[in-house]
Order: sequence, then structure tokens, then C-alpha cells
Amino acid sequence: MDTLSEPSLLLSDFDYDLPTDRIAQQPREPRDESRLLIVDRQDGRIAKDTQFKDIYDYLNPGDLLVLNETKVNARRLFAVSAGGGKIEFFLTHRIAPGRWQALARPGRKLHPGMTVQLEDGLSAHIVDKTDDRGGRVVQFSCESESDVDILIDRVGRTPLPPYITAQSSDQVVRGQYQTVYARNPGSAAAPTAGLHFTDGLMRSIEEKGVKIARLTLHVGIGTFRPIVCDDITQHVMHAEEVEIPEETASAVESTTGNIIAVGTTSLRALESAAIGKRKVRTGRYSTSLYVTPGYKFQVADSLITNFHMPRSTLLVLVSAFAGRQAITNAYQYALEGEYRFLSFGDAMFIRKEAH
Repeated sequence: MDTLSEPSLLLSDFDYDLPTDRIAQQPREPRDESRLLIVDRQDGRIAKDTQFKDIYDYLNPGDLLVLNETKVNARRLFAVSAGGGKIEFFLTHRIAPGRWQALARPGRKLHPGMTVQLEDGLSAHIVDKTDDRGGRVVQFSCESESDVDILIDRVGRTPLPPYITAQSSDQVVRGQYQTVYARNPGSAAAPTAGLHFTDGLMRSIEEKGVKIARLTLHVGIGTFRPIVCDDITQHVMHAEEVEIPEETASAVESTTGNIIAVGTTSLRALESAAIGKRKVRTGRYSTSLYVTPGYKFQVADSLITNFHMPRSTLLVLVSAFAGRQAITNAYQYALEGEYRFLSFGDAMFIRKEAH
């Protein structure tokens, strides 16, 4: 595990009361009319309470906006056991044709060698057990082997986070839970800070002279697992796959303005690739970087992010980036101001002043 942290950071320091009515159940439409809280990174001051589309006014020619192009291709499938019990497979990433890493519930009943039947002639064979918390490698098959992944996509549902309980058709959800710039399938969850951008806003930002760089970090199952140890430095992150293109590394090194990470995933990808101040390595690799207060950021100056779950690694990360007191103040302001939280919620721009 790659980490740099202060000793004995308590989980209780990253806790707060999140009322259920503050958890967004649907995204705003249009996307860029979500609310935006602008916080100065230097002193933690709340600079502006506005709409996301107004972020255009806070970006400058010469700035670099770094996007995570990962595309959600995870699926949730359901089966019935021989005894009539309900079985759920959460497919997190594809290993090979028809073979997926999955979370199975109830995992204790699904052992290697077992096969269960799903709808439309799809069957699931348990190949391997990867952990004691439901992790399984599953090989799917159907009568026409060439159709298995198409069939998985057709019968599977988009796996929204469990705190989103509103009922919408899967066709609607697939559009809502994907950024407009998603390109590379492989993610178990959306990089939600990017959900606020529209095609029109992206065009306007580029026309202003703001550069766009792209990378990929496929969000893995670790994002669904909360911190459970009182000393947060003892938490272990799951590895996630990262790809940094050559042109992104060049853009980072040549940027004269601020480097702005869109989302915690883009920030983690940049920092895991850092080989010096404003320098990143290229290629594909895995990262288990765990950012806690005390971490010395080398690449990103500013961060666009949503409001995160209490006791989560994401809340710890933004606290490291902006300072714990600044985040505490910003979250309290957002709660009192009836901001909407979590994946479909509103956004925060932790900004560094223009050079």
C-alpha cells in the first residue's frame, strides 16, 4: 500500500451526521444546474455559492482540466438458488469473455464449483473465491457463447450505490450514471464529480482556452467498502487500474495555469503517477494509493468533487487536500444550505487562485 499520513488519525474525525433527506436520489436536469460551493484551498474560505455551470467563470486560459474517462460497465444480476433463495451478483469488472470479478450475496452459499441459473438462459459458474466478503470469480455461459457478454449487458441492471433507492428504468439510469465523456469500459462506479458536465459546458470551457487532459482510473470494489478501523492509517485500499496517456503527461508538465482534477479518481490517478512536481509517468499500472492528511500533493492544484459519505476514504482524501477544518466548515455550510449529497448530489470546487 502506498501511503503517507499522520499517525493516529481517528475515524471519528471524519464523521458527520448526514440526514437521509440530504442524499440525492435523482440528478438535477440539466446536469450543470446542480449547485456549486467554491472553497479557497489556501485559507478554507467559502468564496461563492452558485450553480455548477458558473465554474466557467472560475477557470482561466492556460488551466488544465483533468478528466477520468472510465465508463461504468458493471452490472447487477439476479438468480434463484436450488432452495429458492435470492442470489445477487454485482459484476465489478470483466476479466475475459464471459468471466467477471463479482461480489455475490449471500456469498457464504456460493462456493467454487457451483452453478446457478439466471434469466434468459444465462448460467453462472463459480470459478474461485477471492475473499470472505462475497468476492468471487464467475464464468457466465449461454447457449450461444458468442452472445454471453451481450446477454449480460441486456439482462443486467446498472449498479447504483445502495443509498440511491429511487426507482427509475434501467435505460434512464444508464444515461444518468455516466459522464458525457466516458470512453473506456471497466468501472464499477461512476466518477461522480464529472456527472455535472454537459457537452455544451465542455465546449465553452475549451473555447475559453482551458486545456483538457484525459486519463483512466477504473473504480473498483474498494469504493464500496467503508473504513472500519478506528485508526484510519490502518485501512488498506484495494488496487485499481490506471492508465496515463503520453499526451496527458505532456499536458501536465507544460501547463502554466492551474491543474484541476475532476473528481477524487482523477486526483488519485495523478498523484499515484507523480514522479516529481507537476510530472507524471505514463502507461498502465495498478494503484493502491491511500491519501490521508499529511500527504504532500505534487500534481493537482485544485479539485472538483461531490460531497462524500461520512467515514469514507473519499472524505479523508478531500480533507487531506483542503484541510480538515475547511472541509468540516464547508460540509456544515452545505448541510445547513440544503445542498444535495453523494453521487447524484451537488458539487464543490476546492480552488487555488490563478497564477
